[in-house]
Parts: sequence; C-alpha cells; structure tokens
Amino acid sequence: MSRPYCNVCQRPQVSCICHLIYPTNNDIHVVVLQHPSEEKQSKGTVTLLSQSLASCQVFIAEDFTEHEAFLAVLKQYKGHIALVYPSEQAEIIKENANNHLANDIKCIILLDGTWKKAYRIYMINEVLQKIPQRVLPDNILGQYQIRKTQKPGALSTLEACCYGLALMENDKDKYSGLLNQFINFNQMQLSFVVKR
Repeated sequence: MSRPYCNVCQRPQVSCICHLIYPTNNDIHVVVLQHPSEEKQSKGTVTLLSQSLASCQVFIAEDFTEHEAFLAVLKQYKGHIALVYPSEQAEIIKENANNHLANDIKCIILLDGTWKKAYRIYMINEVLQKIPQRVLPDNILGQYQIRKTQKPGALSTLEACCYGLALMENDKDKYSGLLNQFINFNQMQLSFVVKR
C-alpha cells in the first residue's frame, strides 16, 4: 500500500513541509537548475525555497542545452542575469548593493545538487560558463545540519539563495523569516532520524 502524499510539497504526508512555507516577495527572479537525483531527496531545500518565493522557477535536468523553458529565461533576462556559483572567475557579492553588479541583476541561477553533481551541470552546460558568476562572501556560516560536507562555506541551496538575494537587494532582514523556517526544517528532519 502506497503512502499518501501531500499535493503541494509532494512529500509523504507524515513529512509534509507546507507548515514551513514562508511567503516572501523577492525582487530578483530565481531559477534553480536541479540535478534529477535531488528531486525526491527528503533533505533537499528547493521545495521549501520555491514554494516560499514569489518569483522562482525550478528546472530539473542535467543537460540544459535544449531546455526550452530555461533558454527562454536566458533570453528574457539577457545582460541582467548571474549564476551564483563559486567558479574561479566569480566575483564576490558585495554587502553594499549600491554597486553596478547588484543593480544590474534581475535574475539569478543556482545549481542544486551535491558539489560533484553541481560541477557536472556547470561543465556540460557551456552557456552557464558564459554567464557572469557571483559568489557569496566566505564569512557566512551555514545551518545545514542534516547534510555534512567537508567544503568550507558550504550552504544549502535555500541558504545560498536567501543570502545572495539579501545582499543583492540590500535588505538583510527580508529573508530572515525564511531562513528561520529553514532551521525548523532542519530540526524536523533531525527528529525523523532520532525516531528511527
């Protein structure tokens, strides 16, 4: 007998996260390119992020070279789009949004997957390498307790998005409610581990 699923968050009803959704009006459009292996990942944060942000799209694939919806976004925001990814040429997002980099960006792209899978998406989609890249300052401490990584400055997709938007939109408090719900999400996931 199959478990009942929530129609909104697409999770088993026992682990539904709809009560954690925190409606937030983001000024900069968000696009998440999600690796297919992350789509059903219970520890993933993209569902909470996409259900909370007013302007967010999630595209699931590994190769986006012929992905019509994604290519349409690139065309729509051409010249005003940035990839949030720690490449060698990425520029640090400044805390003061009164700089030309932040003011010009109307859309950000994030890669959702393990470091290895995100790197693969980046490498096989040459169009991503041609988009201006931004990276968060390295003094941001993540709260992603349910996934362990050895990389310094590792953040969940939700955290990277919220901190990036807060800096670019020059509003450090705007995303604090969603980040607080992310902490509650962590605690909920940890409670399932304890129960097992």
